[in-house]
Amino acid sequence: MRYVFGAFGRAPDRMKRIVSTGDAPAAVGAYSQATTNGDLLFTAGQLPLTAEGDLLDEEPVSIQTEQCMENVAAVLAAEGLSLGDVLKTTIYLDDIDDFDEMNGTYAGFFEEAPPARSAVEVGGVPKGAAVEIEVVADASGTGE
Repeated sequence: MRYVFGAFGRAPDRMKRIVSTGDAPAAVGAYSQATTNGDLLFTAGQLPLTAEGDLLDEEPVSIQTEQCMENVAAVLAAEGLSLGDVLKTTIYLDDIDDFDEMNGTYAGFFEEAPPARSAVEVGGVPKGAAVEIEVVADASGTGE
């Protein structure tokens, strides 16, 4: 665990903590897989990359969405959380015409009490992927 102190020296139980797992693709830049303060967990955008680093950019949007969601689930699991703890998702699509295909796969991950969600078309998703997904989750029940 790595702790980062804010400008005002917050109490140790309220510090930002970096979350990392080998069960999802490693961060390949100046970002973390996720961060938490013990109340909320914020994931980085998850691409359709396997934990081994294989990019599924040539696969259909449904397969890319499934891999993104599996990556999100792996990052959450590193903190003892599940998709049931997700409060909000943001989905970035390379082409909004892929929404229905993405949504068909995405919906299967949230069959009960789905979180709030935004889905937007962007000028391009990193690495040429069709979709990127990030979440905010309730981490208050993890005992952190």
